[in-house]
Amino acid sequence: MRFGFLLRRNKPEAIETARELSSILAASGHACFLCEEPAAPWEGVTLVPRAALGASIDVLVVLGGDGTFLDGAQLVADHGVPLIGINLGSLGFMTQFALPEARLAMAAVVAGELPIAERMRMRVSHLSNGVELASQNALNDAAVTQGKQARLLDLTTEVDGEMISAIKADGLVIATPTGSTAYSLAAGGPVVTPGMEALVMTPICPHALTYRSVVLPAKGLIRITNTSEHQALLTVDGQWTRELSPGDQVEIRRASKPLRIFAGPRPFFTVLREKLRWAER
Repeated sequence: MRFGFLLRRNKPEAIETARELSSILAASGHACFLCEEPAAPWEGVTLVPRAALGASIDVLVVLGGDGTFLDGAQLVADHGVPLIGINLGSLGFMTQFALPEARLAMAAVVAGELPIAERMRMRVSHLSNGVELASQNALNDAAVTQGKQARLLDLTTEVDGEMISAIKADGLVIATPTGSTAYSLAAGGPVVTPGMEALVMTPICPHALTYRSVVLPAKGLIRITNTSEHQALLTVDGQWTRELSPGDQVEIRRASKPLRIFAGPRPFFTVLREKLRWAER
């Protein structure tokens, strides 16, 4: 098998763990590739450019937090390459294996003992005057927020051509089930289990207190129009941004390919109880 490694920058334990795991894998005859160069490369690994990573490997090992995991998803999801996340961050909803579990998790991957789950993604497009200017896939969410100034936004929302509402708010988050525990949850949105086929639209500090989150079918086409007299900002998975001029639109639909991930040892609601501390008083 061909294993790729994506490391969180400025994390010495990520490099140390990657060295250890790649040494074990190489000793068993597996090829190991390192995405870019966080430090001096070591024996047994081959450096590969980011753009070529997805086509070069069979499994991507992410050593970092959820941000590093989202970065890895952008690199390999369209190639059908499954990810395994070793958590070195503070939260770790997606990087479900703890650092002490890394060696056993890799052994289970090699033995074919870990199940693979699919996570729905969405395609986010920026349009101006009906022309698509750019697009990006998202595993977590797309957020339309205030630009350089803290000013209320006027946003019109539609699904499949039917108007949902015209709102005044600090912004709007569209989240996948995976992303429902991120920005959308912080803004008051619901938790959606990963296996569901749905998208969540959650307002950020709406002016009208009656406006609440809406759960929409994954097969629908969501359109958001910036009807403000000033710019807004589109951010996808916290990593990709576009400025939205007055009249610009954001279209969101289900992506053609899901992300494949190796399922962690703890069920979804166990992770929620641990991370969100639901069992505490």
